[in-house]
Amino acid sequence: MNKRISIEEALNLVKDGDTLMVGGFLAVGTPEALIDGLVEKGVKDLTLICNDTGFPEKGVGKMVVAKQFKKIIASHVGTNRETGRQMNEGETEVVLVPQGTLAEQIRAAGFGLGGVLTPTGMGTEVEKGKEIIEVQGKKYLLEEPLSADVAIIYATMADEKGNLVFHGSTRNFNTLMAAAAKTTIVLADKVVPVGALNPNSVIVPAVFIDYIVEGGANG
Repeated sequence: MNKRISIEEALNLVKDGDTLMVGGFLAVGTPEALIDGLVEKGVKDLTLICNDTGFPEKGVGKMVVAKQFKKIIASHVGTNRETGRQMNEGETEVVLVPQGTLAEQIRAAGFGLGGVLTPTGMGTEVEKGKEIIEVQGKKYLLEEPLSADVAIIYATMADEKGNLVFHGSTRNFNTLMAAAAKTTIVLADKVVPVGALNPNSVIVPAVFIDYIVEGGANG
């Protein structure tokens, strides 16, 4: 299977109403070219799963400004005033999740777990409506897996099978989200032949990657 596709083909895989995972942390490691394409395409009524909502002019925040999400699941939104405005005005549902819990929920989906037990959020608003399970005398919240229809992630380099290499902190959330969606699309700065990557440098194996877009230098 040839996993390399054009950016136009990649954008057509995201449909109105989909649940979309977007990798990165405060727009570092975010697939900017795919974000820009989705803004231009105008896909709408999406549910976003992301660590944060970036900035109004950078990262997934550009899609927030374009009002493309009906629901946002994130660990914080403080760097994007438009997210806060939409939340306060009731225009967009925003679910705030502790960052470690969010990461574990995504990991659980990717690796076939039924959820995770965590004490984080006990006795707070996070607890409301969730199942509490007692283990060895201690109470935990059951946090269910988070999966997506499509994950768009970023990598510094990919080989033609989809093995991925990252530079520094750009790997944030990209590695977890690669495994947690029905369809995973990676935007890579550079795509190289199979065998060109040092196996010891590969962080995400090709089995998790469905499609590859070569995107040039990424912010």
